[in-house]
Amino acid sequence: VQLVESGGGLVQPGGSLRLSCAGSGFTFSMYNMNWYRQTPGKGRDLVASITSAGGTTNYIDSVKGRFTISRDNAKNTVFLKMDSLKPEDTAVYYCNANWILAGRTYWGQGTQVTVSS
Repeated sequence: VQLVESGGGLVQPGGSLRLSCAGSGFTFSMYNMNWYRQTPGKGRDLVASITSAGGTTNYIDSVKGRFTISRDNAKNTVFLKMDSLKPEDTAVYYCNANWILAGRTYWGQGTQVTVSS
């Protein structure tokens, strides 16, 4: 099982990034997909989630209207489009696959997002 994130980097405040997470080794379409983020010395916080078929999305209040989660089950990939980025969005972003009924969850290795001028 692998989840491989990409698309992180350094961006100026107000800029945009699109994170991608490619899954392999499991039935991607059966899993709800989530993006978490973590800053040094703090826990990992859920940022956005999308159900297995993509019909429902949820976001934390601080990113609503700026971030968009989407998925392409044919390509086993989930995305996080981040617009109007702020310095407080700086974190390591992790992709998570979660199948609650089966009790299975998988994590990617994380990708650094730094918002700074």
